[in-house]
Amino acid sequence: MADVSESTTVTETAEPKLPHRLERKWTFWFDNQSKPKQGAAWGTSLKKAYTFDTVEEFWCLYDQVFRPSKLPNNADFHCFKAGIEPKWEDPECANGGKWSVTSSRKPNLETMWLETLMALIGEQFDESDEICGVVASVRQRQDKLALWTKAAPNEAVQVSIGRKWKEIINVTDKIIYTFHDDSKREKSTRSRYTV
Repeated sequence: MADVSESTTVTETAEPKLPHRLERKWTFWFDNQSKPKQGAAWGTSLKKAYTFDTVEEFWCLYDQVFRPSKLPNNADFHCFKAGIEPKWEDPECANGGKWSVTSSRKPNLETMWLETLMALIGEQFDESDEICGVVASVRQRQDKLALWTKAAPNEAVQVSIGRKWKEIINVTDKIIYTFHDDSKREKSTRSRYTV
């Protein structure tokens, strides 16, 4: 019997890689207040930019567009849960408030923004359902980052969120929480909670 060797070629079919879905959808918004139109109401320059729900979309958007270092002075980037507008008037934000931290160094804002975004889309907060989104505000003298939440009067939840956020963004100074209602009524807002 003759020795017959068969040559078989195995062709590997590369399966397409599925995107890594997030727990929920998020939307980036842009607001450029550096050139307001005379008499224009707040929010008229607020533009919905892009809604994403995968890790891959997030990184593409962040790398190409949504870095605070790319913003002119008096402009803001917002990243909010899809369906929530970054406005006090939005029903999800109406009874809420915000944790705020300031930075006089641009690289700090960039790092805190990215760490916050990753914590939000990665669902790192125990009270993630209470969080609406985050705003990065580039200003000439001092940049600001604000984490918006839903239920301002719930002190225990707000303090828990504030403590976790401080840990995420690696801030040792005190950060403050203000109610949106106070901000609407008063020119200088008072802090309600501090961590």
